Amino acid sequence: MDLNKENLQKIRSLIVFTIVLMIALWKYNVVLDILKFMLHIVFPFLLGGAIAFVLNVPMHFLEEKLFGKLKEKRNKTALKLARPCSLILTLLFVIGIITLVMRVVIPELGNTIGGLGSSVQDFFPILEKQLEELFWNDQEVRVWMESLEMDWDKLLDSVMGFFKNGAGSVVDSTFAAAKSIVNGLTTFFIAFVFACYILVQKQRLHVQVKKIMYAYLQKELVKKILDICSLTYSTFSSFLTGQCLEAVILGMMFVVVMSIIGLPYAMLVGILVAFTALIPIFGAFIGCIIGAFLILMVNPMQAVIFVITFLVLQQIEGNLIYPKVVGNSVGLPSIWVLAAVSVGGSLMGIVGMLIFIPLVSVLYTLFRENVYKKLREKKIEIE
Repeated sequence: MDLNKENLQKIRSLIVFTIVLMIALWKYNVVLDILKFMLHIVFPFLLGGAIAFVLNVPMHFLEEKLFGKLKEKRNKTALKLARPCSLILTLLFVIGIITLVMRVVIPELGNTIGGLGSSVQDFFPILEKQLEELFWNDQEVRVWMESLEMDWDKLLDSVMGFFKNGAGSVVDSTFAAAKSIVNGLTTFFIAFVFACYILVQKQRLHVQVKKIMYAYLQKELVKKILDICSLTYSTFSSFLTGQCLEAVILGMMFVVVMSIIGLPYAMLVGILVAFTALIPIFGAFIGCIIGAFLILMVNPMQAVIFVITFLVLQQIEGNLIYPKVVGNSVGLPSIWVLAAVSVGGSLMGIVGMLIFIPLVSVLYTLFRENVYKKLREKKIEIE
């Protein structure tokens, strides 16, 4: 190899990279601490970017529907006001939904918790009586049940004592909890302001990022990166829109059906199922478990009816509504959807479940395009 200036520069870069890599592996704990510190600093901005991405979906829809024709006519007033007005309308829409849910859920939840103590106290004797009637003809079961002596008042006192003792430790950590809440609110405020700035200035930021990329990267690479970003945005936005619409429809179905057949907590369970249904595959079952428990405290037979109703509505939703509403918006086979949910949930919890489906869909689409490209180059056709 000729030791010209270019090759010497490559050798020096390789040596520096090797030294840095060895130091990083040797002092990996220091490197991890530095990365955690940097993540703590940039986390509000990452959160702001995530908020901006979510809010951009309804904001873009409102901007196109309300100001699209005026923007096509190059109306200067429309061009200046379209984005700020769309952002304000989006924020009002989100605040309105949160307020509506809180006005419906919080009073209902308060009444539920308030009556839960008496319901629990009344539930166990009723359950014992129903079990006696059900298994009275079975001699062995009847003897076993008669041998049980349950003091429900003592059991309830034990439960209340457990919560009282736990309350003492909660009071001791009030200062730490308050500090955590203040830090969380501060982080959210910074993220929200940053998200609003991104949404208002997104066109300018888009141009600036493209200029930087074209200045420092090759043109073909920039084009490939922009294509991947466009695919990622369309996949995430389609998945988010379809998932939210599907959750709303499922929640409304529960409210209507439960009201018709006379099950309690129809509104509360409907809203709960709608929110948990945002988690793909497993989410609605979480709402089913909580709803069944609440109804069980009122009437065990109605809880059984609720579970049957849930299974029927879940089948209708999974086989008829979900394919029509969400369809193939993410373009991912069902087996990979299950894999994405499992891996995402293991790594990042509920957030991972929401992120990994469109993320895996993007990787799946890119890999499929690359496979088809290789097959075309080799002139191979596989049916």
